[in-house]
Amino acid sequence: MTYILNIETATKNCSVSLTKNGETILCKEIAEQGYSHAEKLHVFIEEIVNEANLNFSEIKAVAVSKGPGSYTGLRIGVSAAKGLCYALQIPLISIDTMQVLAKKAVVDGLIVPMIDARRMEVYSAIFDKNHNKIKDVEAEILTENSYQDFDQTIYFVGDCQEKCKTVLVKDNFKFLPEIVFPSANEMSQLSFEKFQNNDFKDVAYFEPFYLKDFMLTK
Repeated sequence: MTYILNIETATKNCSVSLTKNGETILCKEIAEQGYSHAEKLHVFIEEIVNEANLNFSEIKAVAVSKGPGSYTGLRIGVSAAKGLCYALQIPLISIDTMQVLAKKAVVDGLIVPMIDARRMEVYSAIFDKNHNKIKDVEAEILTENSYQDFDQTIYFVGDCQEKCKTVLVKDNFKFLPEIVFPSANEMSQLSFEKFQNNDFKDVAYFEPFYLKDFMLTK
């Protein structure tokens, strides 16, 4: 049996899942207005392992959502993942946050996962209905001209749908308000496939994918 611990902290959702051979067997998460990752993450990890009646030594790998997203959230998740991998001497797997978010949408059309940056800026990518990436992640400023070249139905998911609706108004633009945050639940198959392919990261040198430099403000 291949047990993998998945950690998703790129947004306000602090999410942990335990998977067996690519299937989620337990998932714990909470999305609060204030980020509670530092308080909740390690509690969720310990609870999930205990509830599954496992020892940490039975976990074969740790997968972490690599970003883009919240600078602080990503740091907390990656630090926890690296610490576990180092202590347990097991591989580290990184998963594209945008793909995790896109996999929550089961639709017949294009999927555009978006994570809120600030003002009218978002982190976005484009996936087909089979969750294959067809446009890489970028930081973009939304305008009324965004995505105008697409005639296919586009489904927007993520935590910035309300502000998107103010400028993205074509008939083929659809919003899925029930899909707000990425979850470790959708990391299960992705992390198992990478485990089978020995697609691992260097525990010592791996860093989150911030996309943009972190900026300090008063």
